[in-house]
Amino acid sequence: MLMRDNRQVSEQTSADWVAQRTEAARVQAERLAARQNAEHEKAEAVVAEFMPAVQARGPAPQRLFVRGYGGQGQARTSLQGWYLRIDKTAAIGTDGKFYVLIAPLTWWDRLRGIHIQPSRPTMILGEGGKDGDSIDLLVALDRVMPGWKDCRQEEPQE
Repeated sequence: MLMRDNRQVSEQTSADWVAQRTEAARVQAERLAARQNAEHEKAEAVVAEFMPAVQARGPAPQRLFVRGYGGQGQARTSLQGWYLRIDKTAAIGTDGKFYVLIAPLTWWDRLRGIHIQPSRPTMILGEGGKDGDSIDLLVALDRVMPGWKDCRQEEPQE
């Protein structure tokens, strides 16, 4: 009977441990999502500040193309905007949205073009990639239009 009581205690302890670990994982996931959301919101605010300056005084937007994985061809899009990375895998559209311009492409996509959905920007483009593959969003925007922050400050306040 003593053995049976120990098993019940062990099963209860195991169930408590599982419940605690599940709760800890849930809390950790919530914190991660909150941090990521805060970074996305910050990047979206930076892009929103950039758009009036680039539309007023910046370079002309160009047609955006999507590259296939592994450099396998490209497909046109209906979008126009400004490339943020030298390898042309990220851009800001004239609509002010951020686009990742790399995707799996079929021969049909290459022929007729592709429709892509906007993504939420981050403050570091390519974060977690290979060395040299990441770039700060502010630096990328400065490559598109050097001094855009100054243009933003020169605009009259209402």
